[in-house]
Amino acid sequence: MKNILLPTDFSENSWNAIRYAMHLFTDEVCTFYLLNTYTPVIYHVEYVLGHPAQFGLQDSIRNTAQQQLNTLSNRIIEDFGNNPKHDIQQMARFDGLVSGIKEFLNLHAIHLIVMGTKGATGAKEVLFGSNTVQVFKNVKCPVLAIPEGFIYKKPNIILFPSDYGITYHKKQLEILFDIINSQASKIHILHVLTSVLSDFQLRNKAKLQHLLSNINYAMHETQDENVMQGITNLQNEIAANMLVMINNKKSFFENILFNSTVNQIGFHLTTPFLVIPSQINSKNISS
Repeated sequence: MKNILLPTDFSENSWNAIRYAMHLFTDEVCTFYLLNTYTPVIYHVEYVLGHPAQFGLQDSIRNTAQQQLNTLSNRIIEDFGNNPKHDIQQMARFDGLVSGIKEFLNLHAIHLIVMGTKGATGAKEVLFGSNTVQVFKNVKCPVLAIPEGFIYKKPNIILFPSDYGITYHKKQLEILFDIINSQASKIHILHVLTSVLSDFQLRNKAKLQHLLSNINYAMHETQDENVMQGITNLQNEIAANMLVMINNKKSFFENILFNSTVNQIGFHLTTPFLVIPSQINSKNISS
């Protein structure tokens, strides 16, 4: 059984991510947790540091959030039916998104977070929306980010760029392997050559190939000074419908996602993006 966390701000973008999750796991036994975190739109520092309930706002906002969660649960059932394999739970928390998710992960064994790439504000000045980026950076659980307006397609062609900068482990890649096996996917491993591979990188490459031995995969190498362009070129060539990266602070992932040029490249992402932390909280992997 899988436990899937679905953060929602009740925007159409977050609804689209929920729809993707329901399609992706339609045949699997899952518990889906709808999580809404909320704070007042306008508040003072004293409000946050003190006791917000005394202002009479917390209960009112919580009640509104709970009503919206009920409406959302009903919308899921209306669109997807009452799937006997799916259990839907709700949680409204007076908290920020990242801290709320981290606290939730401390209490529940979550295998995957599925969320939209842009919040209700529709801000386009940052890649994915700052909330999604902060979840990528700070949460030790795999995150599947769904682009705005993406229409579900079976993820049967998966692109996995790697600089072979870390040693891969089966548990770390568990959610990826689950998706590959359930969707009969082929995974394409891409390394963009910027220098000769070190012995460490060669060992990591060999370990990854060993882990993929029972999976349909292909290895690609290309020379390109621009790593993101190399990724985009192969993504278009193979018509990939899911992109996967390992979030390792010492890898090219950090440069791609968090550097100053990310705003220029980010909005070319048109496929679901699975981000796997290099270290996953042991509670959030299957035993």
